[in-house]
Amino acid sequence: MDPVRNPYAPGAGQRPPELAGRNRELDAFDIVLERVARGRPERSLVLTGLRGVGKTVLLNTLRSAAIGRLWGTGKIEARPDQSLRRPVSGALHMAIRELAPHHRDPDRVDEVLGVLKAFALRANSETAKLRDRWAPGIDVPPARGRADSGDIEIDLVELFTDAASLATDVGTGIALFIDEMQDLSATDVSALCAACHELSQLGAPLIVVGAGLPHLPAVLSAAKSYSERLFRYARIDRLDRDAADLALGVPAEREGVDYDQEALDLLYEKSGGYPYFVQAYGKATWDHAPQSPITADDVRVAAPEAEGELAVGFFGSRFERATPAEREYMRAMAALSDDPGNDMDAAVPTSDIATSLGRKPASLSPARDALIKKGLIYSGERGTVAFTVPHFGRYLRTQPV
Repeated sequence: MDPVRNPYAPGAGQRPPELAGRNRELDAFDIVLERVARGRPERSLVLTGLRGVGKTVLLNTLRSAAIGRLWGTGKIEARPDQSLRRPVSGALHMAIRELAPHHRDPDRVDEVLGVLKAFALRANSETAKLRDRWAPGIDVPPARGRADSGDIEIDLVELFTDAASLATDVGTGIALFIDEMQDLSATDVSALCAACHELSQLGAPLIVVGAGLPHLPAVLSAAKSYSERLFRYARIDRLDRDAADLALGVPAEREGVDYDQEALDLLYEKSGGYPYFVQAYGKATWDHAPQSPITADDVRVAAPEAEGELAVGFFGSRFERATPAEREYMRAMAALSDDPGNDMDAAVPTSDIATSLGRKPASLSPARDALIKKGLIYSGERGTVAFTVPHFGRYLRTQPV
């Protein structure tokens, strides 16, 4: 098969040629956009799931839908070592710029930009390092007495309220998209929840769409007890068989190529339906198949290449980030999470990990906490941990100690 015509795209956040299995989420978001535009109350949205299930792709697709409705949009990727203030300033600046051409009163736009600049400049007081000082590219003087108190919770509420009022003027809305939302600090999560709470009470047309790992709802709940009612949660999981077949078959059909049924059976078995793996196995199989239709034998020949690429780029790069103590912890997790009847790695009690390593649970807390901060494991329920990456335990069980 011609590798130049290979339609598959296994990349971080890279949209696949056929976004299969996500129609429910897309249709629900269209309803949110329409309801907000009509002044109806709506909750902000949080997408959760393991790595490789397509959260970032879906987040970007939802943003495109908002842009198509002439909403103002901005997107950030949260980082554990960065305050929310600076990235939110940049994202909302972009959203306001998108709304500005549709607003009849330029002075009103400048007024909100002044509040945004005041909010942004407070970022400089959060660091003592001169090299980290930041000059936002907003060509209006900063407002005084609005969103500039230095308290992120107060300032974010005021900024969001003013930005939402601008969207109300033009009859649309603003959507702020936050990827890796679990990496926000506890203070920033609390402020974000408080701002969304205020907006929901006002019926203001500004929503937050966040994406993060499976423990994100617990992070939000720990910040504000009402977060369980504040957001609409959508768990993004692996594709079912029909959706996985569409993800493989539709792009191939556009190129005049077919799969036989046994090939699709084997590809689903290998990929487990995880979108990133579907693309990785699809790409390798295409490159190795001599002709159409693609057969199960083609999949078998190509599988080692796909697995080798995943071992280096998807699994290995994450394993290399861990210290020796953290790797020991993950190996123990992998051994305990092996379930022959399930292709997923089960959650493991932390007490069982300590027992298997012959250690006291408290002595393993630093390794566990560091792995959670690095996004390699998560704690969905108290006293248990699981891998954030599908098939990671299976990968570790095949690696030499």
